[in-house]
Amino acid sequence: MRNILFIFTFVAFIATNVSYGCTTAVISGKYTADGRPILWKHRDSGTDDNKLMYFDDGRYSFVGLVNAEDASHQVWSGANETGFSIMNSASYNLRQNDTTKIRDREGIVMRMALQYCASIQDFENLLDTLSKPMGLEANFGVIDANGAAAYYETNDFTYVKFDANDPKVAPLGYIIRTNYSNTGKVNTGYGFIRYQTTSELFYEAAGANNINISFLMNDVSRCLYNSLTDIDLNSNLPIDDIHPEYKNISDCIVRYSSTASIAIKGVKEGENPLLTTMWSMVGNPLSTVVIPVWVNKNLPDILSASNDEHSQLCDWSMTLKHKMFPINRGSGHSYINMSVVANKKNTGIIQKIHSFEKDLFIISESLYSTFLSDDNINDKDLKKFYDDLDKKVQEFYYRDLL
Repeated sequence: MRNILFIFTFVAFIATNVSYGCTTAVISGKYTADGRPILWKHRDSGTDDNKLMYFDDGRYSFVGLVNAEDASHQVWSGANETGFSIMNSASYNLRQNDTTKIRDREGIVMRMALQYCASIQDFENLLDTLSKPMGLEANFGVIDANGAAAYYETNDFTYVKFDANDPKVAPLGYIIRTNYSNTGKVNTGYGFIRYQTTSELFYEAAGANNINISFLMNDVSRCLYNSLTDIDLNSNLPIDDIHPEYKNISDCIVRYSSTASIAIKGVKEGENPLLTTMWSMVGNPLSTVVIPVWVNKNLPDILSASNDEHSQLCDWSMTLKHKMFPINRGSGHSYINMSVVANKKNTGIIQKIHSFEKDLFIISESLYSTFLSDDNINDKDLKKFYDDLDKKVQEFYYRDLL
């Protein structure tokens, strides 16, 4: 643990990333469709360029979502070889009467957790032993291979645990957090409308036993409904993609600042923790595709890159994002051109992506089922899957979208 504290102190000065809003959930395996816990993070950030990277520089190897220009120091969600997985949402109501100047260390702490933690208890030990103040104001979501699933509302000096397996805490088996904490100052923070929207979606899905990866990535991460105004931008679609129709999207789950969405499906107790699957949308969810990855040095070329290089898929997604949000002056980023997103002629960006993803999901689930039956990851099959996927996705973007 002394080495961890040294690393934390050494790299603390580099953390200059400004926190942005995220929408997240921790879901107990007792309530998911297949009995496996899930972490879901819909990331909003001022940094567009995300990618996935494989790391083996700690006690455990892991795959993490990183900013392209800061690939070595901060991780914004990820899973390691033990099945331990973590993500966060920034909180803006936990730091009360706290004048410490140490801030924004969430990405550093999550990287350390993936390097050194194999369980929720390990993560608690990490928080207990870090130097104080920790530079944290966040809701950390964590699952492990033992079936644990919880949030930790964490400030500079302490934390409060919310156990998703406890029916008194999570009667429907899930906990949702946006950009405020239940233990923080009341009516302070951000994401109250996004929280309500997400809660409505989850409540309906839970009643139908439909909380799964497809629901999280399609129905929630790409949701264009505002629970306050009761307006769904997917209703009454524009006629075609030629005539612009601008709609306010600022309080939707997916919006201009959305840069990635990750759903990490854990394992049942006793299963190989390497079967933990990180379903990843790198780039704006309205203009990128869902790809599963596992904790393995082999990653899809289009999702990953070394050093400060960019992910190809993220670059393609950002190109399309500028078509969806072409107004740069004033508050223009609050307005999306729905004509190019979805329309009655079915020529919108997300409509084409949905059509392409149908086969992608079938192929991905088939491979995952094979891994489950073998209780292991076959490196040869995985590499072939990624090679084929790289080619198919590239052809799709250049043929149909770019």
